[in-house]
This record gives sequence, structure tokens and C-alpha cells, in this order.
Amino acid sequence: MRAYLIDEISASDMKKITLFLKENSDQSSLDAIFWVEIPEELLRGIQFEHRNCKPHVFAIETGDNWYKAEFFIRSLKSMQCECQQYSSPQQTQFILNFVHGMIDALDIKT
Repeated sequence: MRAYLIDEISASDMKKITLFLKENSDQSSLDAIFWVEIPEELLRGIQFEHRNCKPHVFAIETGDNWYKAEFFIRSLKSMQCECQQYSSPQQTQFILNFVHGMIDALDIKT
């Protein structure tokens, strides 16, 4: 899996990150996984065409002193659809902007 890992985060900063994710994304049925929706204008052709597969999201997983953002865009409706694929350059930039924006907004030290 292609992913972006941020580690060596203090426990107090991890609490801030988890709270931020609970407020700004959808928590999965697993406590440590969050789904962040990709804006419609960034969807690729097949993703845009597959309206029944929306929303298209990327995952953020949290650990004790780390979190990672996956560069795989998936559908929450179907795990078997061909519209799930690695992020385009524009989607990758959106993911990185989300991660770095969260770090800046929360004043996270790494």
C-alpha cells in the first residue's frame, strides 16, 4: 500500500489528531480508521461516472504515536468496483494538503 506516514508524535498531540479526525472525517467501524472524502471536482473519470459508488474516500489510520494517510481512493459502497484505484497526482496533493493542514492547524510537533 502506498501511504504517507507521520510518526514520533506525542500522546497529547495524538489526542488532538484523533479529535480533529472525529470532527472532520467519518470514523469507520474500527476505532483507528477514518475516511476523508475526496471532493467531487477531483474525482477521476470512472470515479465521477460511478455515482452509485460515492462517496470516494481515502483512509487515515492512527496508532499510539503515528498516523498514516493512504494514497488509495476507495468507495464506501462497494469493495469490488474498478473505480477504486491509487490516487491521481491531484488527489495525492489533496491528501498531502489535508495531512499538512491538520499538522499546522493543531500545531503538531514531529
